[in-house]
Amino acid sequence: MASSKAASALSPMSDDASAQHVITLDGQGRTFSVNGHPFLSDVPGNVVATPSPYGGKAGCFVGFDAAEDESRHVAPVGRLQGIRFMSIFRFKVWWTTHWVGSKGRDLESETQLMMLERSDSGRPYVLLLPLLEGPFRASLQPGDDDYVDICVESGSTKVATSKFRAVLYMQAGEDPFALVKDAIKVARAHLGTFKLLEEKTPPGIVDKFGWCTWDAFYLTVHPQGIWDGVAGLVKGGCPPGLVLIDDGWQSIGHDADPITKEGINQTVAGEQMPCRLLKFQENYKFRDYMSPRARRGGPKGMGAFVKDLKEEFGSVEYVYVWHAFCGYWGGLRPEVPGLPDCTVIKPKLSPGLEMTMQDLAVDKIVSTGVGMVPPEHADQMYEGLHSHLESVGIDGVKVDVIHLLEMLCEDYGGRVELAKAYYKALTASVNKHFKGNGVIASMEHCNDFMFLGTEAITLGRVGDDFWCTDPSGDPNGTFWLQGCHMVHCAYNSLWMGNFIHPDWDMFQSTHPCAEFHAASRAISGGPIYVSDTVGKHDFQLLKTLVLPDGSILRCDYYALPTRDCLFEDPLHDGKTMLKIWNLNKYTGVVGAFNCQGGGWSRESRQNQCFSQFSKTVASKTSPMDIEWNSGENPIPIEGAQGFAMYMFKSKKLILSKPSEDIEISLKPFNFELLTVSPITVLTGKPVQFAAIGLANMLNTGGAIQSLSYKGNSVEVGVRGAGEMRVYASVEPRACKIDGRDVLFEFEEHMVIVQVPWTGSGKLSKVDYLF
Repeated sequence: MASSKAASALSPMSDDASAQHVITLDGQGRTFSVNGHPFLSDVPGNVVATPSPYGGKAGCFVGFDAAEDESRHVAPVGRLQGIRFMSIFRFKVWWTTHWVGSKGRDLESETQLMMLERSDSGRPYVLLLPLLEGPFRASLQPGDDDYVDICVESGSTKVATSKFRAVLYMQAGEDPFALVKDAIKVARAHLGTFKLLEEKTPPGIVDKFGWCTWDAFYLTVHPQGIWDGVAGLVKGGCPPGLVLIDDGWQSIGHDADPITKEGINQTVAGEQMPCRLLKFQENYKFRDYMSPRARRGGPKGMGAFVKDLKEEFGSVEYVYVWHAFCGYWGGLRPEVPGLPDCTVIKPKLSPGLEMTMQDLAVDKIVSTGVGMVPPEHADQMYEGLHSHLESVGIDGVKVDVIHLLEMLCEDYGGRVELAKAYYKALTASVNKHFKGNGVIASMEHCNDFMFLGTEAITLGRVGDDFWCTDPSGDPNGTFWLQGCHMVHCAYNSLWMGNFIHPDWDMFQSTHPCAEFHAASRAISGGPIYVSDTVGKHDFQLLKTLVLPDGSILRCDYYALPTRDCLFEDPLHDGKTMLKIWNLNKYTGVVGAFNCQGGGWSRESRQNQCFSQFSKTVASKTSPMDIEWNSGENPIPIEGAQGFAMYMFKSKKLILSKPSEDIEISLKPFNFELLTVSPITVLTGKPVQFAAIGLANMLNTGGAIQSLSYKGNSVEVGVRGAGEMRVYASVEPRACKIDGRDVLFEFEEHMVIVQVPWTGSGKLSKVDYLF
């Protein structure tokens, strides 16, 4: 089982959430205020507020009394007017994204988190976090007359009540990032149903380059194709450490076909969704695999294939496979020998889900129903599937189509109780078969999953799929959908990154926006994997991400939007540039992306092109865009006189004071990455120095693994190979690599040396002598 950090080792709540920010509900004026600053007015008389008992913080839980017992309530909480907010809402059944506004009417349905902007007059940021209470789950939505409404639903007409006391949590603070973290720590203490990311250990795949079969094969994936795909990447110098076998390996069939007929060979992407699982074992394509290393009658099947793949290609450390949360898109086939009993249930969408974007998967599933195993037998399904996969050498699973149960829960105690049973079974199976963390969660963007499904699951997708082209047929979608993807991942991570390690999904290295995607993945802090077609790769681009041993230069934290982007619209306001920040061991990084040109339309209820906003945008950035005190290993910058800022694309070095702005201008779907390094003055001589990193790698500063100042010299431990750059105010008298003198260049106060590849797990020691 993966190591799990003890609850007692949880990082304390920040001083930002201290008792000075007291949220109160004025009994006479019926106004929610913080430190005397109102933020929700005309609060109905049936709304009640209870101070939080957790951690000495001054947040409050909010509930209400309704006139009658119902399975679904919509209750106004208060009127919001003239205060800018940012929010995370479900635009699809499976996926959430960012939304902004300034009035209650601007909210979207199925809002999972909402933050109000601080004011110049002294009002701090205020967070509104919908919760679970008993068998009910809450979300926010727009109400009449600019009211913010709380929607509370059980998902079953058989589960009803009228009294709620903690369906919403409110907290205020001066730091928006600390505020979200602290509020979710309160939810952790209050609910006791999940673990925070900081209590868990991500799976090893986060540090490996990976290849996923989906866009390469879709449902036609087969052993020889996988073998050829891995061989091509190895030959090109980018060996994968992870191979993810996506949909197409399972034994499935249509209801109209006999259970002996596997339907995988008659389906194309989309048409597989009405199919149901026929057996836990792999389909004939993998079942019939015969190892060329064995004599006739020797090992065959998925186990032989996985063994051969790992033995032939030494970089492949992990092989994962895809499966749906309920076994397959359409669940299990009823009355099939060897499978648990199940019943085909017709999904029912809630009013909130009816407001989401039309989705092919939802349409197919609603049309044909889901073969669902009853909750008391969910453990049999996961045990049958996962025990087989472990026995054939599979290291983990991508669990997809997760947020399905809320549509199937009428006769099973409602959405919360059904989800608890399934997540308990999944967690037990993952702990038993995949070391407690061998999972990628997908299509899971809802607070049910975050609050109930993350006891063991540590890694999850934080954005809708990477779409090569627009599935709706808009040719411009090849571009504007990529900007949408960036925004989904960046803003969702503000919420989800407290529960799961953010995974920004695969991309294709030959896509027109491939470098745009690669830059974001490089500094995302998550895994990096592609879905390239066999033999079609941009190795020049891939080598800016992947080291020769199949590992990557991963940031120490996970990427988040900069403060000045939180309440802006980087998709369709025609002026805002998306900026994200992250931390390496010794440097920070800012990524700037022009994502303008498409996004959510409230009118059409879908993502669409907004070409009028696709234009060159300008922005400012500074070292203070980086939240240096974040993560387990904050970077101290107190006393730093300045920073060296290295621009990846323009290859420029800019020296900046801590709060000094620099201008950036980007054309549509272009980017810039800035490695930001605090400047240190040597003790032996008045020399200013700042380590930058490998200029040939997108996450330039990620190459620096150690940094030691020794009087008149500096020693830098470098992981990787290529063009190593540092800033120095004067030219060094010598440079050494692993004790040997090497040639160097000194240009525009940058010292440049060529670092050779020293092998997996080894650092090159680069010494700069002044």
